[in-house]
Amino acid sequence: MIAVLSGGTGTPKLLRSLKDFVDFAVIVNTADDIWISGNKVCPDIDSVLYTLAGMIDDERWWGVKGDTFKTHEMLLKLGCDEFMAIGDLDRAVHIFRSELLRKGYTLTEATRALRRALSVKQEVLPMCNEDVETRIVTSEGDIHFQEFWVKRKGEPDVLDIYFKGIERARATEDVLRILRSCDFVLIGPSNPITSITPILSVKGVRDVLREKKVIAVSPIVGNRAVSGPAGKFMKVKGYDVSALGVADIYSDFLDILVVDEVDRYLVGEYKDIKIVSTNTIMRSVEDSKRLAEFILSLI
Repeated sequence: MIAVLSGGTGTPKLLRSLKDFVDFAVIVNTADDIWISGNKVCPDIDSVLYTLAGMIDDERWWGVKGDTFKTHEMLLKLGCDEFMAIGDLDRAVHIFRSELLRKGYTLTEATRALRRALSVKQEVLPMCNEDVETRIVTSEGDIHFQEFWVKRKGEPDVLDIYFKGIERARATEDVLRILRSCDFVLIGPSNPITSITPILSVKGVRDVLREKKVIAVSPIVGNRAVSGPAGKFMKVKGYDVSALGVADIYSDFLDILVVDEVDRYLVGEYKDIKIVSTNTIMRSVEDSKRLAEFILSLI
């Protein structure tokens, strides 16, 4: 069994084929979560669930395939500042989750209920039950990650990034059970700063990883992120925007780093990390399958 650390775009692309080869559980970033129009939106958890349920919009890699946006459109007409375009089916999931949370369920319990309702067999776990927020310090103020990336389209200059509430976050017994019992840990090609670092910052996680075999797939090809603001955020936090910069972030526990063929000149050893190369760009199911098979061949 594999434990996968996941954000919301790159890693789900890999999960869609990995599920055909091996049993795994997914530990998901929740620092991007936000309450919108009265409901808790968990973008990364939902992208993982929708992918494993076969209902992800695989053109945008968020939301439900074929969804409509009538409620969102009406809310905008009524004057609500719903800056995230939430689909009608997607919103039903948010309502389901939020009602459970209001009844006293933990986020882990609510996610388990959702997983079962969507007939997803793999375990999907939030990184913690405590509220954590990725905050982006910009030239225009301190804003939530979703406001920066969705509402402001990533335009403001970024001065710093921090995770509000992370000092209170504790790995759940479920997360620790999966990490301790798995054969190895796979860190998917998600943003290393805002998708993976929050998981690593939860008390208890990094200590366990130092005792496990850990493989990571770099989301940086050459000196650019495959998608999203990873490159911009790495630079702000003082890391080189490269596969080696990703290795530096994970250097205290990482065993193997998978880089793209563009970076095959890096193959070898770096800070006791073995670097291997293959085509990591996933434009199709076939690409995802090939990368999944390559990763499994390393073990």
